[in-house]
Amino acid sequence: MLDPTAFVDVAHESGVAKRDPILVANGVVRRFGGLTAVDVNHFEVQRHTITALIGPNGAGKSTFFNLLTSFDQAQEGSGTFNGKPLRKVQPHKVARMGMVRTFQLTKALQGMTVMENMRLGAQQQPGESLLTAFVPPLWTKREKEITEQAHELLDRFKLYDKRDESAGVLSGGQRKLLEMARALMSKPEMVMLDEPMAGVNPALTESLLDHIIELKNEGMTVLFVEHDMHMVRRISDWVAVMAQGKLIAEGPSDVVMQNPAVQDAYLGEHHDTDLSEER
Repeated sequence: MLDPTAFVDVAHESGVAKRDPILVANGVVRRFGGLTAVDVNHFEVQRHTITALIGPNGAGKSTFFNLLTSFDQAQEGSGTFNGKPLRKVQPHKVARMGMVRTFQLTKALQGMTVMENMRLGAQQQPGESLLTAFVPPLWTKREKEITEQAHELLDRFKLYDKRDESAGVLSGGQRKLLEMARALMSKPEMVMLDEPMAGVNPALTESLLDHIIELKNEGMTVLFVEHDMHMVRRISDWVAVMAQGKLIAEGPSDVVMQNPAVQDAYLGEHHDTDLSEER
């Protein structure tokens, strides 16, 4: 499952350069009034791997995540995706570049059916143009392709039987699955997941974990924010740790959990608790 060669000769330290980064952030600073929520000097995500972004509550993970995906804008710094600048690029254009995201609180449109939600995730829809909407031959072929793709993804995510039902009747876990499936409609290179396991029952958690691993197996890159350390250890190739808005450690999960700075961030300076898997 995990790739032992992806990080060969990569130092276990914060801000370390990767061999083939798909996403890079430099000098990213985000302030809210007098509070500096994010101050990350350098961060890279290795292509074709699963990277976890972790940290205690208030560490700045979600804010940094929003900055990386252009749902928020930093006062300082810049980022690139596949070498292309991300600063001041609108979120929908970032998605067109090949980087899509999900949210901690799912964004399924509850007044629409599951299938209609899926169709929204597809790109290159000529039927949405006023100039072509009244000329069916210009968009019916693409509409059929989108529908077939949606059916395949819904079947893969065990939501095919729900395709004609309102998204509002789905359980919390099913909405997570729908959001992930909808994100894949754009055929992205990188998928960003904001606490994908939050509020999901154990049975669906297993399904979500399998789907995340499958994304990497299909050649995609995954960056996810998560609090459950068991899940982080289980599926991540690399872990980045934030505390007080800064990136304080990077490395494989077993190395990161033994880092004194990480233990201090989670437990305070005076602790005698081990974050290792055995403990």
